[in-house]
Amino acid sequence: MPLFALPFPAIDPIALEIGPLAIRWYALAYVAGILLGWAALRRLVATERLWGATARPDGVQLDDFVLWATLGIVLGGRIGYVLFYNPGYYLVEPIEVVQVWKGGMSFHGGFLGVIVAMLAFTRGKDFSFLTLFDLVGVAAPIGLFFGRIANFVNGELWGRAADVPWAMVFPHAGPLARHPSQIYEAVLEGVVLFAILGHLAWRSDLLRRPGVIAGLFAAGYGVARFVVEFFREPDVQVGYIAGVFTMGQLLSLPMVALGIGLAAWAWRRSRPGEAS
Repeated sequence: MPLFALPFPAIDPIALEIGPLAIRWYALAYVAGILLGWAALRRLVATERLWGATARPDGVQLDDFVLWATLGIVLGGRIGYVLFYNPGYYLVEPIEVVQVWKGGMSFHGGFLGVIVAMLAFTRGKDFSFLTLFDLVGVAAPIGLFFGRIANFVNGELWGRAADVPWAMVFPHAGPLARHPSQIYEAVLEGVVLFAILGHLAWRSDLLRRPGVIAGLFAAGYGVARFVVEFFREPDVQVGYIAGVFTMGQLLSLPMVALGIGLAAWAWRRSRPGEAS
């Protein structure tokens, strides 16, 4: 262990209190991610040169989709956490399933929830599910960045014990200095992934090939999460699976495989400028 460790910044997880109402940074992170992602997508759909003959949602339809996406994120994220990470506990304490303010959200569950929301929203529309999925793939890293920063502020989902100079002693993780793995995730899943997918969406013709960017998002997230899990302490109630892997890694592997498959299939099936 290092002789010196960085002190954990004591940030109050409650951003604002108004009487009995407490507004947490975690909730504000979700709001910021959704609103900034929505703004980015409105700009993309308003830029004609990116689309060719490919049908896409207009600004009003994106406005409507925000509510669908929010429900998918929250419901899917919570249900995913209950089923993937702690089913035994919630079987005994079912009332706590709805107590989301106590924490416990799964990205993989939220991802599946948004897919269900997209499938339902695009029924009867003149644009495809894959086109909406491409747009969501560009915006999702924005929300991931803010969500991981909120995890850091809460002092949760900390990393494994480490001797790197930037290791930190987290207030609820015992005396050992640890990797600030939330920051690693914010950088890889948020900043890096958004930079790559945003560049591809804005500077290439990939939005005219529905499904390519969506596949790259799924694969890119899966790779980033798989790597960071080597630095992140596994959930105590799950631990290591087969003595090696974490639940986050096992859930990410299908995303990588399916994402690569989707991107390759979408690339082969369409040519730039074709109507989807």
